[in-house]
Amino acid sequence: MTISLVLLIVMAVMYACGIYLLLERSMTRVLLGFLLVGNATNLLILIMGGQSGVAPIVADGVTSEEMSDPLPQALILTAIVITFGVSAFLMALIYRSWRLAKDDDVDDDADDVALREFTDGIMAEEEGASSPDTEFGTRAEAAVSAARNLELQDEVAAADAAGSPVETADGSTTTNTTKGDSA
Repeated sequence: MTISLVLLIVMAVMYACGIYLLLERSMTRVLLGFLLVGNATNLLILIMGGQSGVAPIVADGVTSEEMSDPLPQALILTAIVITFGVSAFLMALIYRSWRLAKDDDVDDDADDVALREFTDGIMAEEEGASSPDTEFGTRAEAAVSAARNLELQDEVAAADAAGSPVETADGSTTTNTTKGDSA
């Protein structure tokens, strides 16, 4: 089994360029890098498949050593389909990013900046605990407190039906003194 040195060099260059492009901030370059890595992988599978030969169809006078292995070809076809699907998804992300922001660069968020500037790493987490953790701000806090109040009312109603006290969030116990059955 001989491996072409040219194919190995082309594969290595494709991997190197693809990984370099994958590390960029532009989504278009990430897409191109993904395509290069996918094609380099297909080339790797083709190289590892061995020498080319006749079609793997059993016929008179053809030995198994003269036939090519069909498995690498099937793996390459599968990899092409997977690369196409992921590329279509990346193109949809790029299109949406362009339509929303007229830019396809990935921006830093607060956590990325905190990790990069590790001097405030733990301090930023402690400060972030007191701030709202969603983009909804006070509306989310109001919804959560309303849900907790509904949950407490349900527990009180269930305890009233069972005749047992309910412990509230502040640690006190309460019972519902009004009975719905009294006439």
